[in-house]
Amino acid sequence: MATSDERSWCVVVPHHPRGARLARHRLADELTGVVPPDLLADLVAVLAELVGNAVRHAEPLPGAVVRVAWRVGPAAAGAASVQIRVTDGGAVATPRIRAAGPTAADGRGLHIVAALADRWGVERDGLGQSVWAEFSAATPGGVGPDVVAAGLSAAGSGAGTLTGPVDA
Repeated sequence: MATSDERSWCVVVPHHPRGARLARHRLADELTGVVPPDLLADLVAVLAELVGNAVRHAEPLPGAVVRVAWRVGPAAAGAASVQIRVTDGGAVATPRIRAAGPTAADGRGLHIVAALADRWGVERDGLGQSVWAEFSAATPGGVGPDVVAAGLSAAGSGAGTLTGPVDA
């Protein structure tokens, strides 16, 4: 149940590269002045990576869309916490950090997510998958994926939970 200090948003964007741009602009518009500017920059970067990955690597949800949700709430010691979730129709391979050589054109997106978020993970259910990331205004930058599921429900949660797998 949401407290009076908690705010959440859920939007759908096209399963197309312009979907990432639309999601970034919406998040920035909604959270400017709500979270510190440095945190907002991290949130925008991570959201762009997650939506971009959904468009490149996963199937769309019905209607050729990706669902994007975020929630701002109080955290321990009064610092704001932000949770982002991107839900798509799923992919054959589970999202995972992979090794990217210095000349590789891609493969760094989840490295960026892991570096900026406090923790991140993947949840799957019968309809698709959600990749989520959590942030705290009190902790600039994250420590990478956590091995404990967050149980976020702003945009629905899956039955099974996978968290931040690493593929070296």
